[in-house]
Amino acid sequence: MRAVAQRVSEAKVVVDGKTVGAVTGPGLCVLVGVTHDDTVEKAAALARKLWTLRILPDEQSCSDIDGPLLVISQFTLYGDARKGRRPTWNAAAPGPVAEPLVDEVVAQLRKLGATVETGVFGAEMKVSLTNDGPFTVVVEI
Repeated sequence: MRAVAQRVSEAKVVVDGKTVGAVTGPGLCVLVGVTHDDTVEKAAALARKLWTLRILPDEQSCSDIDGPLLVISQFTLYGDARKGRRPTWNAAAPGPVAEPLVDEVVAQLRKLGATVETGVFGAEMKVSLTNDGPFTVVVEI
């Protein structure tokens, strides 16, 4: 699994003109991509990592300050643009594999005590955020 975690002061995701998820920080906006060999165990490990990742102000984590997370599925994290001008998506898991694993990341975060908002899997989403820092890290499990 691959995630891009951005420290935010606010973030939201809109589908068809309606806000479906929003957080006010400090917190994280997290894009999550799934590849073919990912598992429920990797989803749980990613959730633990995101919950305790010390990238909030004063080297705190969401778990330290009950910071919210906005988690959005993002298959394009596994895009490969090394050849030509058009990326390939071969490394991205198909929807029936990826969706339950993104849902598992969210479920595990909630089980840890996190406040989590989400996007809509497979939808055309408009994501807006205020990156605080800016601070962005890539996490791979």
